[in-house]
Amino acid sequence: MPQNLKAVSVALPARFNWRASERIEAEFAAVPFDKPDPALIPAERRGEIRALAAWLSPDYIPLIDALPKLEIIANFGVGYDPASTLHAVAKGIPVTHTPNVLDEEVADTALALLLNATREFWPAEQWLRQGKWESEGNYPLTPLTLRERTVGIYGLGRIGKAIARRVEAFGLPVHYYNRSKAADVAYPYHATLEDLASAVDTLICVVPGTPETRHTVDAKILKALGPNGVLVNIGRGTVVDEQALIAALKDGVIAAAGLDVFEDEPHVPAELIAMKNVCLMPHVGSASRHTRAMMGDLVADNLVSWFSNGETVTAVPEARHLAKRTAQ
Repeated sequence: MPQNLKAVSVALPARFNWRASERIEAEFAAVPFDKPDPALIPAERRGEIRALAAWLSPDYIPLIDALPKLEIIANFGVGYDPASTLHAVAKGIPVTHTPNVLDEEVADTALALLLNATREFWPAEQWLRQGKWESEGNYPLTPLTLRERTVGIYGLGRIGKAIARRVEAFGLPVHYYNRSKAADVAYPYHATLEDLASAVDTLICVVPGTPETRHTVDAKILKALGPNGVLVNIGRGTVVDEQALIAALKDGVIAAAGLDVFEDEPHVPAELIAMKNVCLMPHVGSASRHTRAMMGDLVADNLVSWFSNGETVTAVPEARHLAKRTAQ
């Protein structure tokens, strides 16, 4: 039955997405907290909280366990932490995320990483800003180009397909590797990641960070990509073995990389920062006000739908069996 939303207590992290915070504070009884430490929420409030807005991480597990009436967790982001998510799902608590609304923005970022890694646009701009164009002449010709490249996409989901459309518009062929073949595309499919890397010279990673994908892009995959190879990672930092990547870039095993995500964010290895043949960005794949507002709305929409209609809007795949409230 629809409920009086203002009577529903929702735990709301400090410095959460502004749009989600505005909606939750206006439509629910928000219970703010500074960090996911149960001791920071008064015991009497912990007993009334029925929903949690979150950037899920393993740190949230004690808080999840400390909220006896918790019914739903609305995670901000299309990606989500597997440990805390699976912990909640095991307790019968649905977890939602914010897919679809950020696909195009993230795909734009992937192409920006690829262009910058191959054509060195950021160093070229610095050359101009530092007065070197005037004092030293033209910026050196870039050794890499997009021309005549073949692009492999590791993870042809919604974002992967949006990237593929952009790659096609640049006149480049697309190959892909998924756990299974996609029925709605004609791109060449490869049964293993190593087969894909061997067939292309440009690899774009779009898969989530799970135990199954951890370090799947390792020294063997980088070697298969080849000395003209370019790696772009727009998925999760744990997918790439960062030390293997550093060695491959230093030794010329591959030519360049464009990275928006890292293994231990916000820490970025000094070796990567020192390299000219790497484009580095601070996890800004979906970071426009336009897209982040839509993501914030989807966080709030999941909470409104759960307490009004008894179902989520965008449950994570592991929680789809919990996406509808069972009859009490």
